[in-house]
Amino acid sequence: MKKINNIFIGTVLMFLLITINSNGQIYLGAGNDDNITVFASGAENNSFPRNTLDGGGLDASLMETSRFLSQATFGVTMEDIEAVTEMGIETWMDNQLNLPVNDMTTLLWENWDVITQGHLNSFNRYLAEYISELCYEYNMDETGTVPEPTPLTQQEVDDLRMYFNEDMFGPASFEFNITWSHHAMTSADQLRQRMAYALSQILVISSQSDLGDHAESLTAFYDILQKHAFGNYRDLLLDVTFSPAMGFYLSHLNNPKAIPEENIHPDENYAREVMQLFSIGLYELNIDGTRKVDANGNEIPTYNNADIKEMARVFTGLGPGELDPTMDIDWTDEAYFGLDLYPMSKTDPLIMYQDWHDEGSKSLLNDLEIPSGMEGLSEIEMAIDYLFNHPNVGPFICRQMIQRLITSNPSREYISRVATVFNNNGQGVRGDMAAVAKAIFMDPEARTCEGFQDPYNGKLSEPLLRTTRFIQSIPHFAFVQDFEIHFRDYSCGGIDTLAYDYVPYNGEIRYWNNGYNLYDDVKQYPLMSPTVFNFYLPDHQPVGEIGELGLVAPEYKIHDSSTAINYMNQIWMLSNPWYNLLWYNWLESYGMESIMPNFDDWALIYNEDPENLINYLDVVLTNGKLSDATRSTIHQFLEDAPTWIDDLGMARSITYLILISPDYTIDK
Repeated sequence: MKKINNIFIGTVLMFLLITINSNGQIYLGAGNDDNITVFASGAENNSFPRNTLDGGGLDASLMETSRFLSQATFGVTMEDIEAVTEMGIETWMDNQLNLPVNDMTTLLWENWDVITQGHLNSFNRYLAEYISELCYEYNMDETGTVPEPTPLTQQEVDDLRMYFNEDMFGPASFEFNITWSHHAMTSADQLRQRMAYALSQILVISSQSDLGDHAESLTAFYDILQKHAFGNYRDLLLDVTFSPAMGFYLSHLNNPKAIPEENIHPDENYAREVMQLFSIGLYELNIDGTRKVDANGNEIPTYNNADIKEMARVFTGLGPGELDPTMDIDWTDEAYFGLDLYPMSKTDPLIMYQDWHDEGSKSLLNDLEIPSGMEGLSEIEMAIDYLFNHPNVGPFICRQMIQRLITSNPSREYISRVATVFNNNGQGVRGDMAAVAKAIFMDPEARTCEGFQDPYNGKLSEPLLRTTRFIQSIPHFAFVQDFEIHFRDYSCGGIDTLAYDYVPYNGEIRYWNNGYNLYDDVKQYPLMSPTVFNFYLPDHQPVGEIGELGLVAPEYKIHDSSTAINYMNQIWMLSNPWYNLLWYNWLESYGMESIMPNFDDWALIYNEDPENLINYLDVVLTNGKLSDATRSTIHQFLEDAPTWIDDLGMARSITYLILISPDYTIDK
């Protein structure tokens, strides 16, 4: 029997109830325990008597941290959760804001060197497979009627080697995908990575275009997003405007002034999207994101078709800044207006070719007047400044950032609070994205527990994030294909395979992910959206109760009967003992490592007590929101499971049930 100051526990509980009922500010427990001593007959593990009152026996702080880190990172371990709990969320955020930017383009070229060398090293395997194909019918023949192919000569092998060595195209979208995966999973500046990823779904380019042939154009664009994720939104708009990737994707690269006699007119694509998608949106907004109306109750458009045409004239004259230094170009010594994407630099900013710029006066967007004769770059800065200072930008951009990071349906008050910080960071600076990040993540709607119970709060977790969070949460290891092939000669019987096995990889793990498998399954991977409108619109309303309630749920645009089943199949493959490869890399034949989850630690927790594992995964994976329904499903499985399933299998199965549950797939 426990005692508190030698008073019978029942008396204390009665006193506790009375003080709570009579004055809500007086309570016992969770820290309000000064001058109170707790006695007990025993203590085991972390079950100390004092935890009864001081809150030390609760996981609430860990769950609060876990929830925050699920919003602010690509995934964490229990050790990460404990460390951030110890230092405090705001301290962690301050540390993150001060971390340096890691350049993704540099990592791309490092990866390309590794892949190129792996390709060269795999020639013997290619040659063995080539000879085996030539000899297939001969080896399979049981009648003795199929003649043996003539052995390859050394000259033929040398020719094959030359062809094989030259058969390397890239780096392309495949190399961007594997570079992004490693960068996002290993970078210390996780908050920057999540902000950049959110921005990539607002200021959109896509490898589902000719950009997919040039990985450096994609990484250079992503580096812009990283650079300004904690910078100023005006600078971000400017750098995006001069990005070769954006210039190509929205066709203001080599955009000429009008030549009516040749039926040439400025391209309007970027002019439209920089307004509609990147800055002010379609309708004038209040600070809380609601649409303004005129005296007749009609919504007020922010621009019209004439504004698009005038804005298109502003974005004329931009062309390549440099030649591509990685290519052999023999027809020109310098970049010029009209040079296409293939030979131009995909990483150097676009420059102005004044002769191709429309120098006439321009009048647009109610009160933006650009006089004639201005230098083209000055006009672009003038237009970007006008858009950046438009009152719509704060609520328009901040609402979408909140949607990507916290909840699909932020309240008007939430949007207003963050947009107010966008307008003024407290020091008179507009567009400070570091201040915006703190406002988003530290807002009461993001941090308080009420959101768990609010049916309107939360969002469907992006399938990409569901994958990265699990991979980061569980211990994992890597293996490589090991093979050694010798040739006695180049005949059907001349190949000796001395080793062909999977062996542990002991180096630093690289998170190679080809991206295409994930995209095929769940319709999402960074910079692979089908259009400039991202994978889903911010106002998407799925048919059914969500739409009927007037709510939006963007991620449901890519959540259908196919992607839902594919996601469950993915999780089954991750957790079953016969496959459980975390990501496809397609580079096994080059000697590149693949990673697999290691459930051993989780099996040990299960062995102690199944409930311990359930509670552990509730903190790491579901942020403390594991429902009674899901727990009941797991408990029923535990009762019905065959006795031959060992601890490892049980740990895998419990993980699978949690990862496919609404408690994991819905962020709150």
